[in-house]
Amino acid sequence: MPAELTQRQQDILDYLRTAQRRTGIMPSTREIQHFFKFASQTAAMSHLRALERKGVIQRLPGKARAVVFPETLDRGEIADIPLYGSIAAGMAQDAPSSREGSITVDAAALGISTRAKSFALKVRGDSMIDAHICNGDTVILEMREPRHGDIVAALIDGETTLKRYIVEKDRVFLRAENADFPDLIPARELVIQGVLVGLLRKAA
Repeated sequence: MPAELTQRQQDILDYLRTAQRRTGIMPSTREIQHFFKFASQTAAMSHLRALERKGVIQRLPGKARAVVFPETLDRGEIADIPLYGSIAAGMAQDAPSSREGSITVDAAALGISTRAKSFALKVRGDSMIDAHICNGDTVILEMREPRHGDIVAALIDGETTLKRYIVEKDRVFLRAENADFPDLIPARELVIQGVLVGLLRKAA
């Protein structure tokens, strides 16, 4: 049975649960600091350590934003998704080439499979705004074959971009979700790197 929480500890626990439900990812210690107007991140860390001692959260060492709820661990719903830089939601750009870390997410809350091979990218640009994908969002993609209408990360003629995958009359091309951007028709190659399965948006 967890020990009784102070009012501030309960407030922080409620904030963690609400933020995770809303975004699918735990807030960082800096975000906790700013939300509660603590003088430093150290104060936020102290409260997290107290919550861990009382058994209501668990921290996973060496992982970013790695605060989880014990009951979630029991269900096996936590997934570590590798983060590979950013992707253009605009005109195509050079492909991201290096891993920048990982994000720990509640797979069940996002509706993604923990068994699938997935990766994450930061979105740059506004070519997909009509699909509610905005600059600064993080998209989670699964490595699998695309279907007509899927949103994909694609390598088109040596550059990568985030667009909708379209098949029309045996012709394959990419379409933006913003009328200001033209369709992208491959001249030489079109390689699908991943299919969109989840999206994370930082809470305002």
